[in-house]
Order: sequence, then C-alpha cells, then structure tokens
Amino acid sequence: MYFDGSCPMCRAEIGHYRKQGAAADFVDIHADGTALPGALSRERAMTRFHVRLADGRLVSGARAFAELWKATPGWRWAGHVAALPPMVWILELAYRLFLPVRPVIKAVWRRLAQ
Repeated sequence: MYFDGSCPMCRAEIGHYRKQGAAADFVDIHADGTALPGALSRERAMTRFHVRLADGRLVSGARAFAELWKATPGWRWAGHVAALPPMVWILELAYRLFLPVRPVIKAVWRRLAQ
C-alpha cells in the first residue's frame, strides 16, 4: 500500500489502519529512496492512492481503498461491499471529486497541526 507520507491527513489515516491491524505493508512514497514497482512512477503515486495486490496487480482509487479495507479487521465487510458494482463506481466518482481539493485539505490540516 503506497501513501503520501508528506500529507498529515494521509499519515493520520494510515495510522488508523495500522492501529486496526491492517494486514498490509505501508510504503511512504514521499521518503527518499523508496522503491516503487516498475508500473508506478513517484509522480503517478502522488496523484492517487495505490495498492499492490498479492498477485502483483496494481489497483488505485476506490478499488485500492476496498482492498485495504478487506485487509483491515473491522473494515472487511466494508471492503467487500465497496468492491461491488455499482458501489465501487460511486466511490470512484466521489474519490475523483475529492482529488482536486486534496491539496487544500492537506494545507489546512498542516496549518491546524502547527
């Protein structure tokens, strides 16, 4: 699971999943020297949430969240529901609407944390 460690909101969310015992390897894509899979550039990774599945496939957006939730105790049911059409389509639309405002939220979160 690849996340933006420079984003306070993202770090808080990942901290939550870690505390919940998510069966996932969390990779901070912002850290220097972070190895990324060949199909994923740092620039692309910074624009969307990505998860590499056990079979090596890379998924992003709502599908990635569904996979993370499936791997998190207490969230598994939500992951299975979120992966089903039309739910995954609706969540992907919501995620795409969120992406343009993410930098603003990140900046506000950073100011509040100071």
